[in-house]
Amino acid sequence: MNETMLALLGFATIIMIIVLLLRNVTVPALAFIGVSSVSALILVLTGTFTVTEVGDFIKAGVADVHSTAALFIFSVLFFGIMSDAGMFDSIINALMKKVGHNVIGVAFMTCIIAMIGHLDGGGASTFLITIPAMLPIYKKLKMRPTTLLLICVTAMGVMNLLPWGGPTMRAASVLGIEANVLWMKILPMQAVGIAIALFTAFFWGVMEKKRGAGIDSTLEMEDTDLLEESASTSELGDLARPKFLFFNIALTLLVIYCLVFLKVPSYLTFMVGCVIALLVNYPGAKLQNKIIKSHSGPALMMASTILAAGVFLGVLEQSEIMNHMANILASFIPQSMGRFMPIIIGVLSVPLTLLFCTDSYFYGLLPVLISVGNSFGVDPVHTAIAMVVCRNCATFISPVVPATFLGVGLAGVEIKDHIKNSFLWVWGVSLVCLVAGLLLGVITF
Repeated sequence: MNETMLALLGFATIIMIIVLLLRNVTVPALAFIGVSSVSALILVLTGTFTVTEVGDFIKAGVADVHSTAALFIFSVLFFGIMSDAGMFDSIINALMKKVGHNVIGVAFMTCIIAMIGHLDGGGASTFLITIPAMLPIYKKLKMRPTTLLLICVTAMGVMNLLPWGGPTMRAASVLGIEANVLWMKILPMQAVGIAIALFTAFFWGVMEKKRGAGIDSTLEMEDTDLLEESASTSELGDLARPKFLFFNIALTLLVIYCLVFLKVPSYLTFMVGCVIALLVNYPGAKLQNKIIKSHSGPALMMASTILAAGVFLGVLEQSEIMNHMANILASFIPQSMGRFMPIIIGVLSVPLTLLFCTDSYFYGLLPVLISVGNSFGVDPVHTAIAMVVCRNCATFISPVVPATFLGVGLAGVEIKDHIKNSFLWVWGVSLVCLVAGLLLGVITF
């Protein structure tokens, strides 16, 4: 198969997966594995790659996400243990005293926690810090978990522009400049983005309040199917451990500190945290076994989804199909529109984020667009800025970003609902940031 046919196969694969997810035809894991397997079979039957090569692609793809899958399993178990022990109930009561039953205040708190949590640039750790802390409050006030996710991903998108964040570093490496230099140019747009993230919290807090959310609300909780599927711990007896409250809070803070500052795999932090939490709160193999089983349902569901996404990424990314897709997209830009490259890519960044993983987007698409822009005298830095800022807004709604599945799994939301609820709003945030960049002179043409 030539490069054009490979690119078309890549587009067909991604579109089919997105359609299956949005139409609720099957669970994400089956969609990723099934469609990717058909694409892999086509690659083999056409003689493009051998079975061994495709197998190596899939092996590499799964290897890239296995740490995220392990992280999800042990983070779900850790926070499940803390929830069983009653730690979150105490924290929720304390938070409620601060914000009362103010729905808008809870939305603001979500945004601020997500921004602070994302200072390390890690999407997984931010979800792990924000969602377990806020979801019980949302449930108590009958606020939708999709709103929690939307506020989270909006805040994370603008904070992910920090120089130690992956996208900014990738773009800087392609440009051959220091990440700090690129970040200083982006900073005015990031400031606008932070303001928009806070407005997002306010706006959706108002919307939840108008919808009837609040402490005395009679609304039914929505979008919590995954949570409801988890085994109930009520059968295990009274699991609350109030005498270990301060120990559990200290242990949780230590785990979060290690996530941010300790240079060890995140899943190792949660593994050790789980061991300590179980041994202290629930000594005895029999009770420990029951508690682990009670949280195994959602952990297994989302871990299998993440590993299945690895199959998909292996087939498309390791085979360089995504790079061919980038070349095809770049070829569609008319010559007469070449000098508007930063605006074009800025407008299209959010939809493209659903198609390209981070590496293929910056290492595959960005160099191609820079070379196209050079022929029209476009500053490569302006193209990179448009791609970094506008793309970041949608990073954590993309089905090709493993951390997305961690977020939806923790919130108990199906990814199709997350995309439906967040896509247009996030795209709007992206466009506002782009306009701000043009007005502030960060991007010129």
